[in-house]
Amino acid sequence: MSIPLSIVVPMHDESPNVRRLVREVATAFADLPGTELLIVDDGSTDDTAALVQAAMREFPALRLIRLGQQSGQSTAIWTGVQAAGGTLLGVLDGDLQNDPADLRRLVQQWHDEGDAARRAGRPDDLGMLIGERTRRRDTVVRRLSSRIANGVRRRLLDDGIRDTGCGLKLLERRVFLQLPYFDHMHRFMPALVRQAGLRVVPVPVNHRPRHAGRSKYGIGNRLWVGLVDLVGVAWLARRNRRTAWREVLRSEPVAVGPPDRGTLAAQPAAMEEVSVP
Repeated sequence: MSIPLSIVVPMHDESPNVRRLVREVATAFADLPGTELLIVDDGSTDDTAALVQAAMREFPALRLIRLGQQSGQSTAIWTGVQAAGGTLLGVLDGDLQNDPADLRRLVQQWHDEGDAARRAGRPDDLGMLIGERTRRRDTVVRRLSSRIANGVRRRLLDDGIRDTGCGLKLLERRVFLQLPYFDHMHRFMPALVRQAGLRVVPVPVNHRPRHAGRSKYGIGNRLWVGLVDLVGVAWLARRNRRTAWREVLRSEPVAVGPPDRGTLAAQPAAMEEVSVP
């Protein structure tokens, strides 16, 4: 059976949240058979992995991926995507502050936008839907660090996204596999997708208080650690030379000189799926 959607959830020491997260995902996607949930245990020191494994008896679509050592959120997501089998890829944080029901809404919006593009006879250049938290339910320190980091990022990258720190994202797996991999890449996914010539659309989503456990982020590892990566992503953006293209048929007349840009509008820069080592 084909897998329409893979949901990847990175977790580090989130044992109190495992059971509830699995149940909420199962409920939200009960009407989408074939959806798989991959929880990536990022070197947890608690019983996160054991609780996920226990839940697999009740939820056959649940899969557990364990990293050999704590490697960070980006590596956990990247590893989960390598193991995923779905065409469409959803990402959720493991702290239950993202609502799985919002991800189900994003899946519906994704298909609606694709249907609208086909009816209008235009290319479907949607690259990513990303949640935008309308009301943050975090501590003052975390809200402040996020505001500073988002402000610095927007100023340098001009990616048009107000809340890139929201863990709730939806995109095609093949598109993700074309993005450059580096530590902390999850913070820059909207900019990277836009550099690929695809649209990124923010969608208002719910944000809940942390149910249990503690946050892994603050000013020290949200702003300062990401500055070097921010410079690197800005460097990539300035050197981006992707352009629209289309194949010319054998019987088609070809004019001398560069083609008119309007004739290329129907073929956005494509991203072919490749294997990633």
